[in-house]
Amino acid sequence: MRITRETLIRIAKETAEKRALSDPDLVAAYLTGSLLGENPFLGNTTDVDIVFVHEGEPQVRREIVSLTPEIHLDLVHNPRREYDKPKELRIHPWLGPELYDPQPLYMTQHFFEFVQAGVRDKYYEPASVLTRALRLVENARHLWSRLQHSQAFGPELILSYLKTVYVAANAVALLSSDPLAERRFLMQFPGRAEAAEQPGLADQLSGLLGADRCDRTTLSVFLPEWEKAFMEAATRPNVERRIAAARVAYYKLACESMLASETPQTAVWPLILTWTLSTAVLPPMWKVRWQEACETLGLGAGSFDERLEGLDHFLDAIEEKLEKMSASQGL
Repeated sequence: MRITRETLIRIAKETAEKRALSDPDLVAAYLTGSLLGENPFLGNTTDVDIVFVHEGEPQVRREIVSLTPEIHLDLVHNPRREYDKPKELRIHPWLGPELYDPQPLYMTQHFFEFVQAGVRDKYYEPASVLTRALRLVENARHLWSRLQHSQAFGPELILSYLKTVYVAANAVALLSSDPLAERRFLMQFPGRAEAAEQPGLADQLSGLLGADRCDRTTLSVFLPEWEKAFMEAATRPNVERRIAAARVAYYKLACESMLASETPQTAVWPLILTWTLSTAVLPPMWKVRWQEACETLGLGAGSFDERLEGLDHFLDAIEEKLEKMSASQGL
């Protein structure tokens, strides 16, 4: 079966219609994520991101449903109350971009008319753009401050560090477009940094993740060990939902595609992020190869303070940029 973007959009519509028939609590459903773009496939894999809005509190907040080994549904369930103040959503750094122009799949109660009227009004005004970015950089600075008093080295510490880097980089991304896609994080960021007239931030981000310390061969060696940990973690009930057996090809084939490209280092982000999420729920024996990967990337215990200092400089540069933009706009 040949799977195209159009095929997956049709599946998304059918999925929303079936859920609406079986769930009277459903208020709306919309498509978001990579399928809204012209080329959603990376390594011939993609996911179908659907958000369901419920009148009450959903029992489950996220589902992963396999369609084929390469394609899955990523279903998010949100309560209606999270959308009650559309004008505040306009400056929300995650929901604002998501709601500005999704593809509606199902609607009751004039949901999209109500929500989008508030979100789209003044969405692109400098004050709104800067507020979304400032919220993220302030959050990243708070997370960085907490890292100064961090726990012993381990997956939890690295996850906190990676979250801080991700939030900070998206403060830059929001100045010109939507948040960065998870798998394409390092592929997309240079363009966003360029659009923000801060091209040097791309090299800084690469350094923060150790992408400048490894090559195609090194990352290829790590991939089988990553896959073992991922599949083992996917069987554990307490693992983060994105670590699911239905998603292993989604990450693996994307990494292989990036490793075969002219920029193999872009595979570092999905590799180390999901490997760390996996290792966090596994026994100590599984941490040995993960820790070797961290050492290779300069994310080991011996170099962590240096990475925190680099993250501080990264945040300084972003904060300075946003301050100058605010001043130039008289904000």
